[in-house]
Order: sequence, then structure tokens, then C-alpha cells
Amino acid sequence: LTNKMFSGELGPSTIVGSAAFNLFIIIAVCVQSIPCGEVRFIKETQVYYVTAAFSIFAYVWLIIVLLGFSPNVVEPWEG
Repeated sequence: LTNKMFSGELGPSTIVGSAAFNLFIIIAVCVQSIPCGEVRFIKETQVYYVTAAFSIFAYVWLIIVLLGFSPNVVEPWEG
């Protein structure tokens, strides 16, 4: 636990980009799974608002932790 791990050139941007890519793939699969000619509606949108808010918070927190608290160093508690 005493080793310093440096984020390197790719670092936080790679993590955030990978998470965003995964989210877009999940959305694409959900959209493509609806058969042609059918329409689906979301009745309860509150859960989506909560999910969106926490997702944005998670991305902002990741940037704050990795670039604010210890720039260019990934500490064990950040993992």
C-alpha cells in the first residue's frame, strides 16, 4: 500500500471515457431491442432523474479526486 501509482498520460480521461462508452452501448442495445413499429414509453421518470444526477456526481467526483486531491498520483483510497 505504500507504492505510489501515477495516473500517466491516459489516466482519469480513460476511465471516464470508458464509463461513458459503456453507458452509450447499454442505451444503444436497449433502443435496438425494441421491434420495428413498436413504441415504448417510460411511465416513472423519477428513477431516471436520480440515476442521471448520481452519474453526473460520480464523474465530477472522479475528476475532483484524481486531479484535485492528488494530481498525477493514484492513491489506494482513491481506488
